[in-house]
Amino acid sequence: MELSEIEQRIVGCLLEKQSTTPEHYPLSLNALTNACNQKSNREPVMSLSESDVLDALAQLQTKHIVLVDEGLSGRVNKYSHRFCNTEFSRLQFSEQQRAIVCLLLLRGPQTPGELRTRSARLATFTQMSEVEQALEELQHQGFVQKLAREPGKRESRFIHLFQSIEQHLAATPLKSDTQKLGNSELDALLSEIEQLKQELAAIKQHLGL
Repeated sequence: MELSEIEQRIVGCLLEKQSTTPEHYPLSLNALTNACNQKSNREPVMSLSESDVLDALAQLQTKHIVLVDEGLSGRVNKYSHRFCNTEFSRLQFSEQQRAIVCLLLLRGPQTPGELRTRSARLATFTQMSEVEQALEELQHQGFVQKLAREPGKRESRFIHLFQSIEQHLAATPLKSDTQKLGNSELDALLSEIEQLKQELAAIKQHLGL
């Protein structure tokens, strides 16, 4: 399942709002656009038009990831997901796994500590080991990937794999950043990137993509 950047944001927002404001779910186009453009709990912050969101929703409908409840008698259309944990979804996550995937879709690469801090409204993690276990399970299933630990950082970040290889590699330090690294660190980083490319190719082949 390969999603564009806007499609990732839409799916993440639908997952989030289903949990945090179920009384307003499914979402109208206006509500979904506002959710995509939130300045809090989003990285990067986007400025999408309703047309941008509508075009992405059309693509998600063709992928059978989003359903539309067409409004009758003047009512507006409402949008819901079938990305995971529905009768028609092949993806069935635990509450903790679902929360992690949602946060990664909304905010990009994050450490286990960041995921635990930011998940309060989506799932309960009583201790860090539960976050690590959920990440390990998702990684084993081929839905997340652990990135190489950045110099000076205590924890490695994790990223979801519902995206293209190009988007995935964009989460690693840019060339301008690598100038600050020593030769051994740069070699390790380049080796990690090559390994990730091979692993992603193997996962896509396994899933028949």
